[in-house]
Amino acid sequence: MKRIFNGISYHSGGSRLLTAVLACLLLLAAAPAASAKPGDKLLNRPYADMKRMHLGFSVGMHLQDLNFTHNGFLTPDGQRWVAEVPGFSPGFCVNVLGDLRLHKYFNLRLSPGMYFGSKTVTMVDYLSDQKRTQDVKSAYVVVPLDLKISGDRLGNCRPYATVGGMATYDVSKKRSESLMFNAADFYLSVGFGVDFYLPFFKLNPEVKFCFGLTDILKHDRPDLVDDTETIKVTQSLKKVKSNMVVFTFYFE
Repeated sequence: MKRIFNGISYHSGGSRLLTAVLACLLLLAAAPAASAKPGDKLLNRPYADMKRMHLGFSVGMHLQDLNFTHNGFLTPDGQRWVAEVPGFSPGFCVNVLGDLRLHKYFNLRLSPGMYFGSKTVTMVDYLSDQKRTQDVKSAYVVVPLDLKISGDRLGNCRPYATVGGMATYDVSKKRSESLMFNAADFYLSVGFGVDFYLPFFKLNPEVKFCFGLTDILKHDRPDLVDDTETIKVTQSLKKVKSNMVVFTFYFE
């Protein structure tokens, strides 16, 4: 864990997300070259990409993380608390898909669904190494809207990238904890994937990075006015933002 010096903000989690999916990105990037050769015929579903609209669904998993920015708050008894998410717990996601063809290389994709997951926050006093943990469970209703940018088809596969945004709302029940988070959030996202054309449908493995834009921490805690031991972690945080990496298999 990194430390705070002179009240400088502390951030956690960003580099670990990139490391976790690097191997997947390399596999996706190499897939077209490995499965097609110049001159290959379009064997499966040659007219699939000409449909104006089509439907599908997806299943997958995701990893949730939190980025904490600390403010250097020092309690009256000399405690200085820091927080981080030390590890990842894979969650499950399921979506329905509506795809609108805009151009040969561009599609607009709406894929509402549900993300079920959890993360464990570790909170440590900088001076005494006193430690506490909090399990944060979530059930997100998600509404992603993405622009899919496809390359040329190579045999029975076609690489693509996505850019877009995703609104989320956590519908899980909450109880009073050291840290409480807002239910609503909004993410910017970028992803990479490959369309594999099978005889009866398309299978699209995809990796997407989602970066939260809002401070989701509830700073105003009237429920903890008389509980100085619990509220001190919230008082030590300037803001908290959420990040996710989503591994998805689309069936279209």
